[in-house]
Amino acid sequence: MEIAQHISVIEQEAQLFAEAVERDGLSVSIATCPGWDMRTLVRHLSEIHLWAAAHVACKATKLSVDDLEELAVSWPDLAVFWPEDGELLDFYRATNANLVRELEAAPADVAAMTFLAAPSPLAMWARRQAHELTIHRIDAQRAAGAVSGIDPVLASDGIDELLMAFAPRSSSFPLEEDRSMVIHAVDTGDRWRVRMGPGGIDSAREDGPADVALSGSAGDLYLALWNRGDGADLDVRGDRDVLATWHNNHRVRWA
Repeated sequence: MEIAQHISVIEQEAQLFAEAVERDGLSVSIATCPGWDMRTLVRHLSEIHLWAAAHVACKATKLSVDDLEELAVSWPDLAVFWPEDGELLDFYRATNANLVRELEAAPADVAAMTFLAAPSPLAMWARRQAHELTIHRIDAQRAAGAVSGIDPVLASDGIDELLMAFAPRSSSFPLEEDRSMVIHAVDTGDRWRVRMGPGGIDSAREDGPADVALSGSAGDLYLALWNRGDGADLDVRGDRDVLATWHNNHRVRWA
């Protein structure tokens, strides 16, 4: 996907997210984020959008944000933590709109700090925010009881970010020997092969022999691999213990 497409996703997914919040309220529990309620999720995305915008605008001095006051330095008119419940959703919408503005205004060669492999810093931040928001939109909608679909191209792009950018950062994995997993998105034709073992994770956009093979729609694979679905609609062949090890041990963290 191109940067402009990711920015468009950020706008569209924000609307779906806001609708879910309005429908179910701020106190509903978010099952896929243990210990969180909708209020926490809205605050999280607001903070993440401000954090990303600070980097895209090259206002950040380091990759991490140790406390909220650091964001207030970059966005004094926006980073008011935290608004009252009645104003929280409008606060979120403002942080989302601000992120979109910064992404659209940034030069293609902006020299921002990054934490994932990507063609450019701008591409990394746009893609990461698009999928951060899509996943949490799903979390919010599931709490509200109705999850809307995921565009196959977007879903495939999110699988690719997970397998090709996040997963290889793992320096170890709790398996005694190397095992492999092949993923095939039947509606987009995309394929990935993931090797997991004591030395970490390696991924490639290729087919090949594997201990377990997963196939299905890009949307179903997206949910399953991001631990947002039970994979009931997937065709799983081979050693399911390898897949279970993935589910139980792979976690997405920015650091």
